[in-house]
Amino acid sequence: MAGVRPGWRLNQGGQHKPMTYQIAVLPGDGIGPEIVEQAVRVLQALPIDLTFQTAAVGGTAYDAHGHPLPPETLALAKSSHAVLFGAVGDWKYDQLERALRPEQAILGLRREMGLFANFRPAMLFPELADASSLKPDLVAGLDILIVRELTGDIYFGQPRGIRTLSEGPFTGDKQGFDTMHYAESEIRRIAEVAFQAAGKRGGRLCSVDKANVLETSQLWRDVVTDVAKNYPGIELSHMYVDNAAMQLVRAPKAFDVIVTGNLFGDILSDAAAMLTGSIGMLPSASLNASSQGLYEPIHGSAPDIAGQGSANPLATILSAAMMLRYSLDAGVLADRIEAAVADVLAQGLRTADLADDSTQPVSTSEMGDAVLKALK
Repeated sequence: MAGVRPGWRLNQGGQHKPMTYQIAVLPGDGIGPEIVEQAVRVLQALPIDLTFQTAAVGGTAYDAHGHPLPPETLALAKSSHAVLFGAVGDWKYDQLERALRPEQAILGLRREMGLFANFRPAMLFPELADASSLKPDLVAGLDILIVRELTGDIYFGQPRGIRTLSEGPFTGDKQGFDTMHYAESEIRRIAEVAFQAAGKRGGRLCSVDKANVLETSQLWRDVVTDVAKNYPGIELSHMYVDNAAMQLVRAPKAFDVIVTGNLFGDILSDAAAMLTGSIGMLPSASLNASSQGLYEPIHGSAPDIAGQGSANPLATILSAAMMLRYSLDAGVLADRIEAAVADVLAQGLRTADLADDSTQPVSTSEMGDAVLKALK
């Protein structure tokens, strides 16, 4: 699967390869347990020594422990070679104070584990060209990698909150406020990752910002331009985020690697997801400087279909392949998983999110069974 290259590690030092890898399994909420179960089955079928330890996270952790990211869950994640993550969130938790909502678990894991580099490939399997939201000729052969900075930007900026205005034209109103900022070092390290990724692919990097409006983005553009001096073989371009969103739906194959900040990357990667046929097809990897990573599908917890056995597990299975490639140094096994997914799609198997009126959808577990069969 070309979209989840490059197959290199952030820490290139000669690390000792362990005999057994410990994987923290955090299924989470909604469809999370169903899709993670299938990914674990696939990993267990491969010739690699893995141990799995499961812990609560998100809403299920709040119900059991009073917090979406209990200390024992965080300790397990930090001590493991990699984390396989499902999804968190449910409407019933929307009335909790923000610090206790399920989504704070994933933000906490990113922050505490230093997972600053997020890889979100958008690659279209040929068999799904008709499922894309765009015409097949616009997306055939699509292979984009979005490199998103993950531990900075407005999601983590301080100060933030809700206050009552004491002056001005809206005196007495409540005002919500958040702070967007990036330090030069934060921009430089994600730019280095993106340039290296582009060097392993098509040699083209597009940096997305809003430098015509935001001081944060102007610094981003300046630093990325400076880092480019170390990569003369990479073609660097800059694009404002609104134009980038338009170009993704106008001419998506014009992109190779996109590097951008946390907020813009969140939005653009979800837009790119629909180019591939379904958000249920897109994996992701979030890595720190030691290539310890958290691997998850980019879709949400979908509580409306939880327990129905209709969720698409392929993004989670492909996330497991990314885990093998980036954190466990087992790229050959990652290739096997990706080939098996391509095989089941070529057979015409589709879950409900991909099926049309002429296709009888398979269940979550049936799709897992098919991938296992194709592996063998």
